Amino acid sequence: MSEVEQQPDADPRVGTSVLHRRYVPRSEAHYAGKLVDGAYVLRLFGDVATEMCIRTDGDEGQLVGFADVDFLEPVHTGDVIEAEAILLRVGNTSRELAFEARVLCRAAEHMDGRRPVSDSTSHLLEEPLVVVRASGTVVVE
Repeated sequence: MSEVEQQPDADPRVGTSVLHRRYVPRSEAHYAGKLVDGAYVLRLFGDVATEMCIRTDGDEGQLVGFADVDFLEPVHTGDVIEAEAILLRVGNTSRELAFEARVLCRAAEHMDGRRPVSDSTSHLLEEPLVVVRASGTVVVE
């Protein structure tokens, strides 16, 4: 994600980022082709939003909504995915966040032109693949 420009009078928490990585297990397959539903990534965004609130406010906070969600690429079982949140704006009790999910590793069976050696063959991607972008709001007490 792009860097957040810090305004001179901005809250020093603006620009804070939180990053989680995890392997997408086979049990998350929801559709044919071992596709994972979009709600899986939205749950990851909820997790990074919770950590963001804990880090910046000492409160778990509550994710109250997404303003925009763009599903750009599919997520498959066997992917290694990272979800990132960046704090964009601090209100009295609300916080605006930018979210991005990226695939770092992908099972060979889901890569064009790659023939898997075995069911467990996987590859580190040359460049992370951005799969979902969103913005959202959390509220803290």
